[in-house]
Amino acid sequence: MSRIISIHSFRGGTGKSNTTANIAALLAKEGVRTGIVDTDIQSPGIHVLFGLDANDARYSLNDYLWGKCEIKKAAYDVTPDSDTAIDGKIFLIPSSVRPGDIARVLQYGYDVNLLRDGFRKLIDELELDFLIIDTHPGLNEETLLSIAISDILVVILRPDQQDYQGTGITIEVSRQLEVPQMYLVVNKAPAMFDLAEIRRRVGETYNCDVAGVLPHSDEMMALASEGIFVLRYPEHPVTQELHQVVKALMA
Repeated sequence: MSRIISIHSFRGGTGKSNTTANIAALLAKEGVRTGIVDTDIQSPGIHVLFGLDANDARYSLNDYLWGKCEIKKAAYDVTPDSDTAIDGKIFLIPSSVRPGDIARVLQYGYDVNLLRDGFRKLIDELELDFLIIDTHPGLNEETLLSIAISDILVVILRPDQQDYQGTGITIEVSRQLEVPQMYLVVNKAPAMFDLAEIRRRVGETYNCDVAGVLPHSDEMMALASEGIFVLRYPEHPVTQELHQVVKALMA
């Protein structure tokens, strides 16, 4: 049974897209066929992590939403080359980075119901095990739709008071939408913090499972989105914690 995962954060700058890309890579190493849809149409970026030049991509999610192509035509095989075996596949449906396309979305919007249809078509036509939706931060119409049709919601937050408050809003809304499974992932935790204590406190605060607490990483910062972290640093503590996140998602 294919599953839809929305990966979301209430605020920008949490590392949501980076986390999404790394989760997809670990799923692919497990032999899983995974699709990623970049629904952050106002500020797309996950394509950079997979080395896809969005300017060279003939079609994007925008083209599908504006009736210019079928959504499968906007799906690109971005399965990374790696020294370790990757038996699965990763397909990315990027959003357009062209300024005119972004301006058109901001001015005119689009029919969000097409997203639901497109997600189902991708699952069927690409024979996906997981479809991951990389959402736009905050809560808007398309984000609420993505969350509502998801089997699993993963909320990324930093150990920061603004993130804590926004996460509480997201969790409450998601419970009202009756999302079957929810997980929290705390990202960029400073080294001076007790990660186990963060896990305990965050879990108790939101009455929600914490799938992972990712420590701040200078290596991650230095990589600067030029590749997939878990493939470059397979033994790193961040990678090991992301393995636990993937294990929870596959359970």
